[in-house]
Amino acid sequence: MVFFTKGWRRGFIVSLAVAAFSLSLISSAVAAVTLNGSGATFPKPLYDRYFSQMRSANQITVNYEGTGSGAGIKALISGTVDFAGSDALMTPAQISQVKRGVMAIPTAGGAVAVVYNLPGVNNLKLNADAMKGIFEGKITRWNDAKIAGIAGQAKNLPNSAIRVVVRADSSGTTFIFSNHLQALGSSVKGAAQPSWPGSPLSGQGNPGVAGLVRQTAGSIGYVQDTYARQNNLQTAFIQNKAGRFVDPSLAEAEKALAGETYPADFRLVEGNPRDGYPIVGLTWLLIHKEYPAAKAEAIKKMVNWVMTTGQGLNKGLEYTSIPQATAQKVIQTVNQTVVAKG
Repeated sequence: MVFFTKGWRRGFIVSLAVAAFSLSLISSAVAAVTLNGSGATFPKPLYDRYFSQMRSANQITVNYEGTGSGAGIKALISGTVDFAGSDALMTPAQISQVKRGVMAIPTAGGAVAVVYNLPGVNNLKLNADAMKGIFEGKITRWNDAKIAGIAGQAKNLPNSAIRVVVRADSSGTTFIFSNHLQALGSSVKGAAQPSWPGSPLSGQGNPGVAGLVRQTAGSIGYVQDTYARQNNLQTAFIQNKAGRFVDPSLAEAEKALAGETYPADFRLVEGNPRDGYPIVGLTWLLIHKEYPAAKAEAIKKMVNWVMTTGQGLNKGLEYTSIPQATAQKVIQTVNQTVVAKG
């Protein structure tokens, strides 16, 4: 009996050692995997911080290139990246081309700022009519009555031409911005690369638009709010559905997204929220449902980190966080859905 007990204990200890060794091998294998992604420039400052800290914490190595949402989706479809970043939802036609399936994981929310370069004008206010008129190419001068008549700002506006700046690439930032214009009743349709009236200037990515606005007197465009702040660009106060003129602050972006109900697939889009800053949207990581074993575990680990530890970084970079209850649902869904195959 004593011999049996000692043998059982010895065997149990050996089994624990083998299990621990196996877990160590799995952990090492996941840590050794490198994930490559590309896409939206809207969350690039945030993703750079995410993936840098993940690497520093010896979690996993993730590389991300800001190529624009459209380019990221194309790369995901072609299989040249492990995941994509996008602020625009994939269309049913695009989803049908992804052989290994696809899931949209919300990681953050943020404001799209309307930026302008108009010396001497520090608090430009724009309502729905002014917004539509400018980006439809119908309002072409800064002292137009539809702009000058807002909140007594006529005396500050010059009689000079408006130079509209838009994205040259297929863009999630454009999707958020044009979706807002469409919600206002504009002829500009919500899309990642709409057909813009007139002959606007165009820049590649958020950095390209920010650079053009900074260099071009009389210009107006749109960028993710972080790029506006990084480039010290003037941002317009936009009238929301509640009638308030609000700036693209984190607090107003959070107010706009507060109370929104996420659907089961997490594909939440709101073109003109009830209150808060009205030009606001989410950004998503687009991941496959099937991966080789090591990458399947690495993807799950990445999503788990982003939806827990990573969310604590959002506000410091002027992005809204995903509600904790939704973040937990995301983790559960990914853990249940992503499988090892091939």
